[in-house]
Amino acid sequence: MAKRTKSKNYIFNSRNAEFDKKKYCRFKKSGIKYIDYKDADFLLKFINDQGKILPRRLTGNSLKFQRKVAISVKRARHLAILPFVTDGLKD
Repeated sequence: MAKRTKSKNYIFNSRNAEFDKKKYCRFKKSGIKYIDYKDADFLLKFINDQGKILPRRLTGNSLKFQRKVAISVKRARHLAILPFVTDGLKD
């Protein structure tokens, strides 16, 4: 069971006694307001090896930006910038 310490930036996991940093929205931190669907290298960070969009709990995105990422990935797929399904995307 994970216990929270007084600091909100870290979560203490009592099983392996390690400190894990809390996930944050990289878009809010960097001040990014627009996600370009033509930038395939950037969008590859948000999809797994099979081409599926990674969920918020893994990426740490806020709901607002996760929706924008999903729309951008779908647009890039329709324009054949990103594949719909693949066996080895990040090789």
